[in-house]
Amino acid sequence: MNTLRAIKTEKDHTAALGRMENIFDARPGSNEGNEAEVLMILISDYERMHYPVDAPTPVEAIKFRMEQLNLLQKDLAPYLGSATRVSEVLNGKRQLTLNMIAALHSGLGIPLASFLQTKGKERNHSED
Repeated sequence: MNTLRAIKTEKDHTAALGRMENIFDARPGSNEGNEAEVLMILISDYERMHYPVDAPTPVEAIKFRMEQLNLLQKDLAPYLGSATRVSEVLNGKRQLTLNMIAALHSGLGIPLASFLQTKGKERNHSED
Protein backbone atom coordinates (compact mmCIF):
# COMPACT_ATOMS: atom_id res chain seq x y z
CA MET A 1 0.00 0.00 0.00
CA ASN A 2 1.41 3.37 -1.02
CA THR A 3 1.54 6.16 1.52
CA LEU A 4 -1.57 8.28 1.04
CA ARG A 5 -1.35 12.04 1.40
CA ALA A 6 -3.29 15.11 0.40
CA ILE A 7 -3.28 16.04 -3.28
CA LYS A 8 -1.93 19.60 -3.43
CA THR A 9 -0.48 20.04 -6.90
CA GLU A 10 -1.21 19.05 -10.47
CA LYS A 11 1.76 16.68 -10.26
CA ASP A 12 0.21 15.02 -7.18
CA HIS A 13 -3.10 14.79 -9.04
CA THR A 14 -1.52 13.13 -12.07
CA ALA A 15 0.32 10.65 -9.85
CA ALA A 16 -2.87 9.86 -7.92
CA LEU A 17 -4.78 9.24 -11.16
CA GLY A 18 -2.02 6.90 -12.33
CA ARG A 19 -2.08 4.97 -9.08
CA MET A 20 -5.87 4.81 -9.17
CA GLU A 21 -5.74 3.35 -12.66
CA ASN A 22 -3.43 0.59 -11.39
CA ILE A 23 -5.61 -0.41 -8.42
CA PHE A 24 -9.10 0.44 -9.72
CA ASP A 25 -10.21 -3.20 -9.91
CA ALA A 26 -8.84 -4.13 -6.50
CA ARG A 27 -11.00 -6.35 -4.33
CA PRO A 28 -13.09 -4.30 -1.84
CA GLY A 29 -11.74 -4.66 1.68
CA SER A 30 -8.23 -5.59 0.53
CA ASN A 31 -5.34 -3.23 1.21
CA GLU A 32 -5.43 -1.98 -2.39
CA GLY A 33 -9.24 -1.81 -2.29
CA ASN A 34 -9.07 0.39 0.81
CA GLU A 35 -6.36 2.51 -0.80
CA ALA A 36 -8.50 2.95 -3.92
CA GLU A 37 -11.45 4.08 -1.81
CA VAL A 38 -9.42 6.72 0.02
CA LEU A 39 -7.65 7.78 -3.17
CA MET A 40 -10.99 8.29 -4.89
CA ILE A 41 -12.05 10.67 -2.11
CA LEU A 42 -8.78 12.60 -2.33
CA ILE A 43 -9.00 12.88 -6.13
CA SER A 44 -12.64 13.97 -6.01
CA ASP A 45 -11.87 16.64 -3.42
CA TYR A 46 -8.96 18.02 -5.46
CA GLU A 47 -11.01 18.08 -8.67
CA ARG A 48 -13.98 19.72 -6.97
CA MET A 49 -11.72 22.54 -5.78
CA HIS A 50 -9.66 22.98 -8.96
CA TYR A 51 -12.11 22.07 -11.72
CA PRO A 52 -15.51 23.32 -10.55
CA VAL A 53 -18.50 22.68 -12.78
CA ASP A 54 -21.18 25.36 -12.92
CA ALA A 55 -24.75 24.31 -12.29
CA PRO A 56 -26.88 24.43 -15.43
CA THR A 57 -29.09 27.41 -16.19
CA PRO A 58 -32.84 26.73 -16.19
CA VAL A 59 -32.87 26.52 -20.00
CA GLU A 60 -29.91 24.13 -19.99
CA ALA A 61 -31.72 21.97 -17.41
CA ILE A 62 -34.88 21.93 -19.55
CA LYS A 63 -32.94 21.04 -22.70
CA PHE A 64 -31.05 18.30 -20.87
CA ARG A 65 -34.31 16.79 -19.63
CA MET A 66 -35.77 17.05 -23.13
CA GLU A 67 -32.79 15.09 -24.43
CA GLN A 68 -33.13 12.46 -21.69
CA LEU A 69 -36.81 11.93 -22.49
CA ASN A 70 -36.48 12.35 -26.28
CA LEU A 71 -38.89 15.29 -26.21
CA LEU A 72 -39.39 17.84 -28.96
CA GLN A 73 -40.12 21.51 -28.38
CA LYS A 74 -43.81 20.92 -29.08
CA ASP A 75 -43.89 18.42 -26.20
CA LEU A 76 -43.24 21.26 -23.74
CA ALA A 77 -46.38 23.22 -24.71
CA PRO A 78 -48.49 21.61 -21.96
CA TYR A 79 -45.97 22.88 -19.39
CA LEU A 80 -45.19 26.32 -20.83
CA GLY A 81 -48.44 27.29 -22.54
CA SER A 82 -47.92 27.30 -26.31
CA ALA A 83 -45.40 26.49 -29.02
CA THR A 84 -44.50 30.17 -29.27
CA ARG A 85 -43.92 30.43 -25.54
CA VAL A 86 -41.77 27.28 -25.59
CA SER A 87 -39.61 28.81 -28.32
CA GLU A 88 -39.29 32.10 -26.41
CA VAL A 89 -38.28 30.33 -23.19
CA LEU A 90 -35.75 28.04 -24.86
CA ASN A 91 -34.21 31.00 -26.71
CA GLY A 92 -33.92 33.08 -23.53
CA LYS A 93 -36.45 35.68 -24.70
CA ARG A 94 -39.03 34.91 -22.01
CA GLN A 95 -38.53 34.25 -18.32
CA LEU A 96 -40.11 31.25 -16.68
CA THR A 97 -43.08 31.97 -14.45
CA LEU A 98 -43.72 30.19 -11.17
CA ASN A 99 -46.55 28.25 -12.84
CA MET A 100 -44.20 27.10 -15.63
CA ILE A 101 -41.55 26.08 -13.10
CA ALA A 102 -44.11 24.13 -11.05
CA ALA A 103 -45.40 22.39 -14.19
CA LEU A 104 -41.90 21.47 -15.40
CA HIS A 105 -40.96 20.20 -11.95
CA SER A 106 -44.06 18.08 -11.42
CA GLY A 107 -44.49 16.97 -15.04
CA LEU A 108 -40.89 16.33 -16.08
CA GLY A 109 -39.18 15.91 -12.72
CA ILE A 110 -36.73 18.77 -13.19
CA PRO A 111 -35.35 19.63 -9.74
CA LEU A 112 -36.48 22.99 -8.39
CA ALA A 113 -32.85 23.90 -7.67
CA SER A 114 -32.22 23.85 -11.43
CA PHE A 115 -34.43 26.90 -11.79
CA LEU A 116 -32.35 28.99 -9.38
CA GLN A 117 -29.17 29.21 -11.48
CA THR A 118 -28.81 32.23 -13.75
CA LYS A 119 -26.14 33.30 -16.23
CA GLY A 120 -25.70 36.26 -18.55
CA LYS A 121 -28.58 36.53 -21.01
CA GLU A 122 -30.96 34.64 -18.75
CA ARG A 123 -30.87 37.36 -16.10
CA ASN A 124 -34.11 39.13 -15.45
CA HIS A 125 -33.90 42.16 -17.71
CA SER A 126 -35.99 44.26 -15.32
CA GLU A 127 -32.90 44.30 -13.06
CA ASP A 128 -30.87 46.21 -15.68
